[in-house]
Amino acid sequence: MKKRSMAATVVAIGLVFITGVHAKTLEDVLKEKGVITEEDYREVTKSKPLDYKLGKGFTLTSADGKFQTTLGGRLQTRFTFTDADDKGATRDSDKFEVKRMKFWLNGYAYSKDLTYLLQVDFTQGSSSKLLEHAYFNYRLMDEAQILVGQTKVPFGRQWLNSSGGQQFVDRSTASDMFRPGYDAGVKLNGDIAGGIATYEMGFYGGGGQSTFRSSNDNAYAARITVNPFGKMAYSESDLDQSEKPLLSVGANYYRNALQKTSATALESNNVTLAGSTGWLGKGISTFATGEKIDINGYGVDAAFKWLGASVQGEYLLGQADGRTSDKTLRAHGFYAQAGYCIIPKKLEVAFRYSFVDPNRDKANDQQVDTQGAVSYYFSKHNLKLQGDVTNSHDQGRGKTDDLIYRLQAQVIF
Repeated sequence: MKKRSMAATVVAIGLVFITGVHAKTLEDVLKEKGVITEEDYREVTKSKPLDYKLGKGFTLTSADGKFQTTLGGRLQTRFTFTDADDKGATRDSDKFEVKRMKFWLNGYAYSKDLTYLLQVDFTQGSSSKLLEHAYFNYRLMDEAQILVGQTKVPFGRQWLNSSGGQQFVDRSTASDMFRPGYDAGVKLNGDIAGGIATYEMGFYGGGGQSTFRSSNDNAYAARITVNPFGKMAYSESDLDQSEKPLLSVGANYYRNALQKTSATALESNNVTLAGSTGWLGKGISTFATGEKIDINGYGVDAAFKWLGASVQGEYLLGQADGRTSDKTLRAHGFYAQAGYCIIPKKLEVAFRYSFVDPNRDKANDQQVDTQGAVSYYFSKHNLKLQGDVTNSHDQGRGKTDDLIYRLQAQVIF
């Protein structure tokens, strides 16, 4: 009897929660029918001390409206099966994993112009990567805002797209090999002419995510986008079925200096491009142990959305110059992807081609990934199921062609 009562209670709570999430409030209905204006709607809704928006989280607002905090989170669970081509050197493998488990707090304090974000990911292998975002941003005006703290270094469109807003199970190999990662510093950013153009200029410590170094070397990054038909959000797929075409063209630059500390390591492996999977990590043998390496990265990108169709691509360049050996490592890569919602806002198919050459002066080290994906969106990116298949051609491992199958479920709350 007790078990039945408990089950009934759980079901009742679940129904109340689901109803609360999807049911329209009175003010929503009045606004849709034109009984109240947009200004009236904002005035009524802003006074709610506790609110919930699907995909945004739970929001607490002070009585005077000067303080607001939103608590949200994201969970990604993934299954991966790898059909290895070279059965002698590698073996077929499969794994289940919680790929990401993130929580965030964001909002404003004292003024809506002073916003903040704190975000952690509990799936990271080391404590230094637990903290991702930790910053506050002050808006002087739309065209001039100052951000201080740790966040993503603005280099690469797909890197700036949240891992929760991807068209495939995850980012492309090209994006992963060239992105600088997270870093702490100060950034000037803004929207020009209502978002027709945007810019970001950052000055960073250069050590990477939650890592601080004692040298006086720093990193610099700059990014600009032009959006002729209006600002486009950093989120892949056209789940809004855009009635008018949206186009965004971007360019970015990154500079840093790192020291080679051993035969296989650099000063900070928290800078992603310096890690074993990055282009610089793959070509580290080019340089002498102990020397400083000047790093320059360049990139251009474009994205287009219209009526459920989307196209996106980037071309990325990297160059590293040894100060004492006078040796140079040059790398480049690109990806192009396209998707279409065959069932509007629900079912999407996508294709992607990714190419990376981590050392343009070395033969037979390129990696080419050809991918196809199917995604079902129960509630846009907030609740979705994705699967993709990748043929990964890696010349660095003897021209192998591994087949990788991935299935991932995501919920944002």
